[in-house]
Amino acid sequence: MRALVLAADRPTFSEAATALSITQPAFTKQIQQLESLVGMPLFRRGRHGSVLTAAGSALLADARAIVELADRFEARVKRMSSGDEGYLAVGFGLSSIAVAPRAIAAFRSAFPGVAVRLEDMSSAAQIEGVRRGDLDIAFARMPAPRDLCAVPVLSDRLVVAYPEAWDVPPEALSPAEWLQAHPLVRLSPGRGPGLAGQAGRYLADVGAPFDVIQEADDLQTVLALVAAGVGAAIVPESARNIAPSRVSMHRLEGESAAWTIGVIWRADNATPVVRAFLEELARISER
Repeated sequence: MRALVLAADRPTFSEAATALSITQPAFTKQIQQLESLVGMPLFRRGRHGSVLTAAGSALLADARAIVELADRFEARVKRMSSGDEGYLAVGFGLSSIAVAPRAIAAFRSAFPGVAVRLEDMSSAAQIEGVRRGDLDIAFARMPAPRDLCAVPVLSDRLVVAYPEAWDVPPEALSPAEWLQAHPLVRLSPGRGPGLAGQAGRYLADVGAPFDVIQEADDLQTVLALVAAGVGAAIVPESARNIAPSRVSMHRLEGESAAWTIGVIWRADNATPVVRAFLEELARISER
């Protein structure tokens, strides 16, 4: 098809062969093979060059369309193989809210041909999403399962959020004494199993029995209940980004109060788009 188009656009087979980067005998053989397939001549060749026959003219428009489609296909394959085009599904949680959207924005700017879907979910749900293939990338708690690839990207820690109007701040007493003296609201363990486990380990370490008086299914509601004076809450420090102005926060210390968030993916799903995202994330982290 390409030989037919080039021969039609140039006065001689010699010039068409040069454009196709092959020898003239090889080019002539391609035209002859096509003519054999059609069953009639496609060109009349003379001393001054070649001219399309009626059959050649009839087939030229289709040949051009086929060549253009093949060129578009090849160009798209190159874009996809370089990560410039495709689809990326990314999971994130509250702890990664400072980095995940920023990384996505930078990636979209660098690779506008890639469609990106961003899902807010717990670390456990993200891990299962990566395993099933529903997610390409997860911003989830470390350590990652051994069957998945991961790199750490940031750390977070627990804080106690309490109403600004309360007279006795957490730093006035030991964490265990303060927590025992105040009721807690919390994110339901089903919605935030990672946070529930982290808070439970911390409370066990400091020896603080706790009284949960209300649960909510999202962290914004938990913080709104704190702001309303219903109780205190143990939340990630990254929750400062969404906390109402009437909520104060105090950092909790100790090994059980801190954790690391990593970018997690499946080794057999390291597509060009996934690799491009990881490279863009590494550039953002270096800034």
